[in-house]
Order: sequence, then C-alpha cells, then structure tokens
Amino acid sequence: MSMADLSMTNMADSYVCIDLETTGLDPKRDRIIEIGAVKIVHDAVAGEWETFVNPGRKLEERIRELTGIDDGQLADAPGIEDILPQLLEFIGESVLLGHSVLFDYSFLKRAAVNQKLTFERQGIDTLKIARKYLTKLESRSLGYLCRYYEIEHNAHRALADARATVSLYRRLAEDYYVREEAEGDKSLFRPRPLIYHVKRDTPITIPQKEQLYKLADRHKLILDYEIDRLTRSEASRKIDRLLQEYGR
Repeated sequence: MSMADLSMTNMADSYVCIDLETTGLDPKRDRIIEIGAVKIVHDAVAGEWETFVNPGRKLEERIRELTGIDDGQLADAPGIEDILPQLLEFIGESVLLGHSVLFDYSFLKRAAVNQKLTFERQGIDTLKIARKYLTKLESRSLGYLCRYYEIEHNAHRALADARATVSLYRRLAEDYYVREEAEGDKSLFRPRPLIYHVKRDTPITIPQKEQLYKLADRHKLILDYEIDRLTRSEASRKIDRLLQEYGR
C-alpha cells in the first residue's frame, strides 16, 4: 500500500517531527543544545526549523564527541527562552512525531512551563512501532534502523535526525500500518496524548547569586556555567558542592 493510499485512512499524514540534542538525558537537570523540526502536511514537507540553543553551561566531552557540537557553536546561540515561542508557533497544534518522542516532548514542555506557556500535544512514536514489529533486530535505535532501511542519516544532529525519522515513519507505515490498524484505537500509528507532568522551576535567588559569585571570587574559580541562568535547585546544588570542595 502506498503512502497516498495510507493518507486516505486514519493514519496521520500531517505532523511535526521533532528532535533535540541535549546535555544529557534528564529533563530536570539537563538542557537543550539543538532543535530540529520538520513540518509535514498531507505527507509533503511544508517547512523545516532548526537552531542551536545556548544551555548556559559548558558541554561535557562525551556530548561534544557524540554530537560534534562544541561550546564555540553555542556561545552566541539564543537561550531556550528566546526561541521557544518561535518553535511553538512553527509547531502550532500539530501532532508530534519522534523516535522516543516523549523524551523530546519532556524537555520542550519543561521549557514551556518555565515560561508560563501551555504545551499539551499528541504524539506518534516510531520507536514503539519498531519495538513491536522489529523484535529480531539487534537494536531499534534510530541509527540502526536507518541502516536497516537504507535511509540517509547524519546521526546525532537534530534536523538530520528529524528528517530521518520522517523517512523511518513512512517505511514503517508501508510495512506495518495495515496490520497495526487492526488494533483500532490502540494502533501505534494513531496519535496519543503525550503525558509529562512538570512544575515550573524557581529561578535562582539574589542571595544564591551573591554567594556563588563570592565563592568563585574567593577561591579564584572559573565556573563552567552561567550563574544567572541557574534554577534555585541547581544553584543550591552548586553551592553545596563548592562548599564541600573549597569551604567558605
């Protein structure tokens, strides 16, 4: 069955495929460093969106090696608070597509909540589809699946990953959509609400800022993060760590 035939069924043929590169895997502590998005309308590319994001901290070596992104590329990049409204406008009310889409959604929703913005979406996850049907493969990572389906892919760069995920979605649909649609409302090709509960982070307090600046000055430290962009909980952890290592 062709994608043209599929588009006449219940399968989503309009969505935004989103992919993020981040400083780590924990949306509570890690930050976005790159965003890539591809908008699909009636199975045709209607637009693309990409940007680096300054995380307010130095990248760990493992992240630099994994992504090929370095601190110099991020130095003049906007903060997430500066570009998130533009990204949300690009996404609109579209369904989100992603490979482990809840990961990307969790980072974006946390950023939105911190700006007092609402961000509730439905999503489709190519990883879940692959895990259900491609059980004999050694891996269901995006890179492995792209090699399996011979999809062009520049791994661990946000826009390239988003483009590859669109191609993967189409290939999975060609192979498994008809079989999966027999599941009805449980079909993994049908959008489902993305659930991630998050509370707004409290910004760093003035006393915390003063204490961190004093500790850095007193002990002649070059900090690998921007003090003003820390949350209250992050600042508390940084202060505790410095006091343990250097004392008052």
